Amino acid sequence: MNMMELIKTRKSVRTFDGRMLSAEDREKLCSYIAAIRNPYEIPVEFILLDAKENGLFSPVIEGEQIYIAAKVPKVAHCEEAFGYSFEKMVLYAWSLGIGTTWIGGTMKRELFEKAAGTGEHEIMMIVSPLGYPAKEKSEVEVKLRKAVHADERLAVSELFFDEDFSKPLNGEDSDNLLEAVRWAPSAVNIQPWRVVRRGNVFHFYKKRAQNYIRKVAWDVQKIDMGIALCHFMSVAGGTFAITDPGITTDEDMEYIATVTV
Repeated sequence: MNMMELIKTRKSVRTFDGRMLSAEDREKLCSYIAAIRNPYEIPVEFILLDAKENGLFSPVIEGEQIYIAAKVPKVAHCEEAFGYSFEKMVLYAWSLGIGTTWIGGTMKRELFEKAAGTGEHEIMMIVSPLGYPAKEKSEVEVKLRKAVHADERLAVSELFFDEDFSKPLNGEDSDNLLEAVRWAPSAVNIQPWRVVRRGNVFHFYKKRAQNYIRKVAWDVQKIDMGIALCHFMSVAGGTFAITDPGITTDEDMEYIATVTV
């Protein structure tokens, strides 16, 4: 599959068939994650964790044998860097037929942090099970996907704009670059990304969700922004920068980054 096919076909998997990863798939994945980089140049360290050996589980997951965690230093933009790098792993895993799902809350965090050896100046924001999808989803998975409308996305006109926020794009104006962003996963499917297109320059903004507040030491929606940037740059490439263009926005909008293609 090409990158757009990976982006559009990949779905969160919470029900696994109980098999361990094959030695070949594990070797390929480990080799890939060791080389992942993000445009922020912030290191993200991945750690594979045996579920039984470390007593790890999540009440919304069935049939998992292994988890993958990641750690990042507590620095500016660590959330975006984490989201970018973790999604690179997620998409590559899917290319091997390995299912994943982002878990930030439905777990005993202290157990995962201990197993991952999280240091005082590091954050382990997200983990994911790794495994081969079961033929049928569990009842819990079916209910969760339905609750967050997992297979739905906001309209192009709500997410993407031309020149400034007064000119929404329509479906005919969109392209694969923006569709790659539109189909990015996000916490409870809020889809906080907004993009202003000015020719070949794309300015990314985060729209704060007023009804979604997580009591954690990091900005969950900035992780989502990293995922969106990963999708965009995996398809488009481009030059990354953090230079606020000064576009007039509502108070609930925050500039994140710019990509020139």
